[in-house]
Formats: sequence, structure tokens, C-alpha cells
Amino acid sequence: MDAIWAVKDGNGELMESLAGASRLEVGRKIVSRRYDPFRLQVSSSYRELFDRAVSQVLKREHWEIVRVK
Repeated sequence: MDAIWAVKDGNGELMESLAGASRLEVGRKIVSRRYDPFRLQVSSSYRELFDRAVSQVLKREHWEIVRVK
């Protein structure tokens, strides 16, 4: 069984529109800039920029990426 990840808002509600098969996929949905999936896999510096952008959005919106299934 594959995992499903989603964003949980500050009220504990899951945001189904922000769900995906991986934390990376969910992260790509919440950042405003488009990140190349291949570069995210092969470049650690590119991944660091992405992770920082995702963290900023999660902190600002009081969201959390959680495993649903």
C-alpha cells in the first residue's frame, strides 16, 4: 500500500487539494515557484532551496505535511 501525504492546516483539517504520493510532491504544490522534479532528485543545493521555500510556506500558513495513509 502506497503512502499518501497531505497538508494539515492550523485547525487540524486536511486539505485534500494539497495531497500527493510523497512529501516532495505535496511540497511542489504549495510553493509558488515551479521546481524541476529531476533537479530536486539530483542536486542537493537545489533541494535545499526547495526545502527552505516549503518550510517558509508551512511556517507562514501554520500548515504541516502529514502522512495520511
